[in-house]
Amino acid sequence: MSLAPQLLEVLACPAEDHAPLTHDPEAQTLTCTSCSRVYPVRDGLPVLLLDEVLTAPAGE
Repeated sequence: MSLAPQLLEVLACPAEDHAPLTHDPEAQTLTCTSCSRVYPVRDGLPVLLLDEVLTAPAGE
């Protein structure tokens, strides 16, 4: 399932930098273009909670 392009335009990382996210439809994830945090997409809904990060940047 792919996310709507309009949704991807307005989504941003919930971390302090609020950078844009890139979508990987095969892995069903969103990745921050700045901090590299990876967020899951479950049943077509982005889960943008810092507690739900799949992969955090090194040093965290």
